[in-house]
Amino acid sequence: MASIAIHLVVVVTMLVSAVASESNMLQDICVADLSNAVKVNGCTCKDTTQVTPEDFYFQGLATAAAAANTSTGAIVTGATVEKLPGLNTLGLSVSRIDYAPNGLNPPHVHPRASEIIYVLDGQLYVGFVTTAGKLVAKYINKGEVFVFPKGLLHFQKNVARSAPASVIAAFDSQLPGTQSLVSSLFGALPEDILGKSFQFKPKQVKKIKSRYQPKK
Repeated sequence: MASIAIHLVVVVTMLVSAVASESNMLQDICVADLSNAVKVNGCTCKDTTQVTPEDFYFQGLATAAAAANTSTGAIVTGATVEKLPGLNTLGLSVSRIDYAPNGLNPPHVHPRASEIIYVLDGQLYVGFVTTAGKLVAKYINKGEVFVFPKGLLHFQKNVARSAPASVIAAFDSQLPGTQSLVSSLFGALPEDILGKSFQFKPKQVKKIKSRYQPKK
């Protein structure tokens, strides 16, 4: 009996491991059912009889967004699974980033994806910071690309003072996530934590925190 029990445990363990390690798609498509609130590391699949070409189509990146109307002079238009349901389970997404003159896409991280950008127009100063604190940065121009490794703090800045700039960004995740450094810190953390971390006086912390409302 003991031998049978051991073999059973081994077989079950192998089956669980096989299921957990399955990385290939098990169907042709799995269009996200955005009406279903249940999420299990992704979206549930829409009934294939209800799939349409519109599930794989998005025109939101065709034109530049009004970056000048933002506080930092940059605006991101994302084509993730939330706007393009056909991306579900495919492990990729794309965005367009538009910059007003001197516009900045502030330091942020994508916790679930690496990113590669292609410059449509303009010249930008871009870079990322390694976990060792080293800045890896470069000026890039129209037609050139730059890569930001997964999870590392990075930024892009339009260096032109009179001309806009635009890039297309591709990600190896259907929903890469974005965590802005400044808004996350000053919008979420308590004042005493921020004061001690940055060696700011309480009045300084309050002044900065007043610009960033906490997320609910």
